Amino acid sequence: MAFRDLLVGATEVNDEISVNHDMLNQSTRMNHRAIVFNNISEANGLRAAVNVLARDRICAIFDISPGELIDTLAWAMANPTEPDVVDIENSPVFENTQENVDLTKIPIPWHYAEDRGRYQSASVIIAEYEGVRNMSFHRQFLRDKNHCVSRFVPRHLRTMTDKARANGEEINIAVVNGPDASVLLAAAMSFTHDLDELTVAAALHQKLHGKPLELVTLSNGIQVPADSEYAMEARITLQDDDEGPYVDITGTVDDIRQEPVIEYDAVHHRNKAIFHALIPVEVEHRTLMGLPRAPTIKAAVNAVVPCTDVYMTDGGSGWLSAVVAIEPQKEDDGVAAIHAALGGHGSMKQVTIVDTDIDCSNPVRVEWALMTRWQPDKDTVILSEQKGSSLDPSRDENGLTSKIGIDATLPPGIDRKPYQSVL
Repeated sequence: MAFRDLLVGATEVNDEISVNHDMLNQSTRMNHRAIVFNNISEANGLRAAVNVLARDRICAIFDISPGELIDTLAWAMANPTEPDVVDIENSPVFENTQENVDLTKIPIPWHYAEDRGRYQSASVIIAEYEGVRNMSFHRQFLRDKNHCVSRFVPRHLRTMTDKARANGEEINIAVVNGPDASVLLAAAMSFTHDLDELTVAAALHQKLHGKPLELVTLSNGIQVPADSEYAMEARITLQDDDEGPYVDITGTVDDIRQEPVIEYDAVHHRNKAIFHALIPVEVEHRTLMGLPRAPTIKAAVNAVVPCTDVYMTDGGSGWLSAVVAIEPQKEDDGVAAIHAALGGHGSMKQVTIVDTDIDCSNPVRVEWALMTRWQPDKDTVILSEQKGSSLDPSRDENGLTSKIGIDATLPPGIDRKPYQSVL
């Protein structure tokens, strides 16, 4: 299953649009449902898609429950496997190659007027340096025909880049857009050790599709998923340039910084390629930020009480707040779950614990559980001077914040009839 197979049920828009703001405007008018844009004035037949990678759509396509999806992600993290390598002739991404690199001909969108310009926000960078491979998301500002400027936060790729630059070396990379969902989810994961995310993607692909993930080797030596919509050969150079402003996941505008310049050497893509034009702040951004955190939260909570679901909330930008469903076994299991969940995702600022009869993804039902099962003075945990997230603008100058946990579960053994809803 390729990225384009995620487009089942998406609305196709055939009216001519521009890469400049039109995708966001059309998506807003259509209530941010899954959309494919077939007629983009700057793209000469190339297409774009938005709002396709959402938790409910992933579960429906793979016929899997949210809890099972979280368990599958956790299984893949714990059971990495090697992908298969195929030749160019069996790789759809090599159906077309630009004669001269011109990124402006790709439907890279300029969504928000506040952004610096056109941005790749769902493209994955695959880098390899000194035998270590990393796959991760990094936004890229389209500076000119063959250069982007990319924001590297202090994680694995930044460490690799700093090391290479200290040695006076560039890093060969691939920029991949529109790979399979298993690759996108694995690329959004982060690890404290050098775990190759493509091996996690391969395990996830095998579990979801029943067959291996296939990679193909580019001329610069970097391997990419063979059925991606785009595979672009590039280098992280020794130069920096201005990056930002950019509307980040919280809807606030990120700063201008000096960031690495990426130079592009080749662009390969499928026939009638579909560019994944993720809209920051909206559902895909929240999914890719939050869904890979759910397995670590669930594992942490499962260590103290059975946990059935974790949902990173929309209001928490898929990062700062979660609702967790548990099966309480004894008194104070809800409080134990609060501490475990906050420990499972250190950037989280708020967690709400509910019973399994509450749909974690439905804010109305979660609020109903609060109003009928929670007493604020008895069932609330507040922690002060906690390490906060850099995405929280309210944290103090030392990066500290307070955190809150809310226990909206019923004690085990209680007569549940007065608390049950007919809805």
